[in-house]
Amino acid sequence: MPKLRKVPMRTCTGCMVVKPKKELIRVVRTPEGDVVLDVTGKRSGRGAYICPDVACLQEAHKRGRLGRSLEVEISASTWEQLEQACSAWQQAGGHAKR
Repeated sequence: MPKLRKVPMRTCTGCMVVKPKKELIRVVRTPEGDVVLDVTGKRSGRGAYICPDVACLQEAHKRGRLGRSLEVEISASTWEQLEQACSAWQQAGGHAKR
């Protein structure tokens, strides 16, 4: 009889809904202090999770949750880059190597 594995769950910082980790995108504050999307989920640094939806990213920005989770103040240019990357991820169908 095979063992059933527990599915890792994470909370979206935008909508605050708990979803399986594979359905969310990881946003990382790298050791250098940069904030980037981590589509592989394996980059080193402090991470937070967000739905692959620009609306969730905007909600996380509006409420200040993403910056608080990453323990950094996120600049306006970084927000624009995150929104562009998130919309590109959405248009690609959310497929990346994991």
